[in-house]
Amino acid sequence: MSDVKITVGGNIEEDASRLFVDAWHRAERGEPVHERHLAFESWDALARTLTGKRMELLRFVRRHEVGSVRALAKALGRDYSNVHADVQALTAAGLLDTAGGNLRADYDAIETRIAI
Repeated sequence: MSDVKITVGGNIEEDASRLFVDAWHRAERGEPVHERHLAFESWDALARTLTGKRMELLRFVRRHEVGSVRALAKALGRDYSNVHADVQALTAAGLLDTAGGNLRADYDAIETRIAI
């Protein structure tokens, strides 16, 4: 299992190109390449996505098998519609996987690099 690496700000296209080429070269050498990189254009965009409640949700999903948004809302003691919106936002950001009907966060940590 790998970590999620988030970059905030900077030149997103240039950074993505560099990361792709680096991964390509490692794969050519036979090194395993299992990583996930996400980019946010600004601190505000990241902060809007990774709220405290959404981090709580990610931690819960990482540690428990969750079959539905309704079950997740019940386990967290939160309103279904709010949890549903959080799941949609985290899925759109690439931080939550909903394939196969189950909710998954298949990583142990989120590493963040913030350009100044």
